[in-house]
Amino acid sequence: MNFASVRIITDDVDRLVGFYEKVMGVSAVRPAPVFAELIVPSCTLAIGHSQTAQLFGAGSVVAANNHSVIMEFRVDDVEAEYVRLKSFVDDWVMEPTTMPWGNRSMLFRDPDGNLLNLFEPVTGDAIQRFKDRN
Repeated sequence: MNFASVRIITDDVDRLVGFYEKVMGVSAVRPAPVFAELIVPSCTLAIGHSQTAQLFGAGSVVAANNHSVIMEFRVDDVEAEYVRLKSFVDDWVMEPTTMPWGNRSMLFRDPDGNLLNLFEPVTGDAIQRFKDRN
């Protein structure tokens, strides 16, 4: 089995696509006005309009209502990303902080309130843990 993507359902695809294009530094592929994909080597982030959620069954997905999932992106330099993102991220949850498990992390919310963690392994154990995954 291969993990294919994470999909966010939103009422404003254009706004969310624009936000994630800035965060991820890639342009979205838009096969339909109600759907987009941001593709990087490690993952695909899909964004679909709430209209598409009805294809999965009435009430199966609710836009802008996530309170339990954190999307995480490993970066080379958390401090540099913090400086780059400060100009357009409005909702900071945590400024760069070293976590007990050895990652330097910062958390913020996208325009729909979804939580993102950009992190960089900084301790020897954390660096080794991610080296083993490559």
